[in-house]
Amino acid sequence: MNQLIAVILTLLSVIVLVYMLSKKMDIKIVLFALGLVLLYCGVFMGNKISLLQPVANQLLQPIQVIIDQFTTTLSQAGFVILLLAGYSSYMTCIGANNVTIGGLTSTMKGIKSVYLLVPIVFLMGNILSLVVPSAANLAIILLATLYPVLRTAGMSRLTAAAVIATTATIIPTPLGSDNVAIAAALKMSVTQYVFSYHALISIPTLLLMAIVHYFWQKHEDKKDGQGLSYQAELAQYGLKDDDKQQTQVVGSKFVRFIYGLLPLLPIIILIIDFIFNVTQGRNLTMNVQSVTIISWIVAIIIELINKKDTKKVLNDTNTFIKGMGNAMGIVVLLIAAQTYVQGLNAVGIMTMIQKLMTNIHGAGILLPLIMVILTAIIVLLSGSGLALIFALIPLIVPLAKSAGIEPQQLAVPLQLAGNLLRAVSPVAAVILIVSGATHLDPGQIIRRTAVPMISGVLIMLVLSFCLL
Repeated sequence: MNQLIAVILTLLSVIVLVYMLSKKMDIKIVLFALGLVLLYCGVFMGNKISLLQPVANQLLQPIQVIIDQFTTTLSQAGFVILLLAGYSSYMTCIGANNVTIGGLTSTMKGIKSVYLLVPIVFLMGNILSLVVPSAANLAIILLATLYPVLRTAGMSRLTAAAVIATTATIIPTPLGSDNVAIAAALKMSVTQYVFSYHALISIPTLLLMAIVHYFWQKHEDKKDGQGLSYQAELAQYGLKDDDKQQTQVVGSKFVRFIYGLLPLLPIIILIIDFIFNVTQGRNLTMNVQSVTIISWIVAIIIELINKKDTKKVLNDTNTFIKGMGNAMGIVVLLIAAQTYVQGLNAVGIMTMIQKLMTNIHGAGILLPLIMVILTAIIVLLSGSGLALIFALIPLIVPLAKSAGIEPQQLAVPLQLAGNLLRAVSPVAAVILIVSGATHLDPGQIIRRTAVPMISGVLIMLVLSFCLL
């Protein structure tokens, strides 16, 4: 009887979760609420609730679960996410992000072949997502700075829109909040997860997707025609040509070069450290927390040398703290997801799934496929890949163990599918932003993004089965 109740409660909670995602409601409080309801159901079913600190009163046990999740997450993955957000905000404050973006986008003006620009912009945009991790924010920046360049070069409106809408996908970075959270769940360093597993799949996938982008956009342009020229587009919608917009300049050319490296400095340090450890046969690696603090200190010193205004430089460092505060929502989302999973554990559904996967022949192949299909459905309906990934992170290790596979064999396909399929959802923020800016219907843009993104998912799955 308890098993039937567990299945019913789980299905109801999933339906509510998907519905709330599709309605763009705040998923954090939904996950907390669902987790609490499931935890109390588990208490009334007589199931044991796992706690770090025992609580005598059963009615207080679900509340203690939330407290436990805050305690463990804030001291581990949550702290890393806060530091990275603070560093990113500081880079924006001192103009370093603008220099990096401006340096990369300015190289586009020298390339004459319109369709050669497609894979180049796609890959360049993915690199820029290291600096601007939000797909929506990156699209806004590229629409303002790069879209006029692409259109002036002769690229069709649909092709330019599709490339910009797909720029933030699966770049392997130890600074990504989802990578930090997954690595913490897998009990390994972020650099080990990203460079040993994620990059092994994501880099060849990105390169092959760039090729698919090239041929698909060229094919669709031949079928649809080029449409409005850029000047006709500007005239029809009463827009101004912002192609002359200048990126913020900080100091001399050499200083601008140094500032352009600062947003990437944590990654550069981590890569050098990873290579050094591999060549030396050591397992000791610098953690992201240390690297971020070191990079911040270096940035402050450079600011002091360049601006020679101690008061202003020290005042600007407050941006780091404010940026940490702005990322608290991501940390709470992770905690809320873990609370929901604890609720699933409380009603017994996780035990049932683990037993089921243990008894299924070929579960090692079947489980990643099932999870990718589930991810595809929810992301297409909700337009959010990150929220779903965080919600599923706590399930990765127990599900992988029950299926007899390594956690990374499930984590990588799940994570990459969520990030890729966002650009195929008609309700995704990045699609709606690009649609609004280019005056195109979301369906038209999705037609251009669907083939490269779905191809990426298929390529990623094949590579995951072969290489992980």
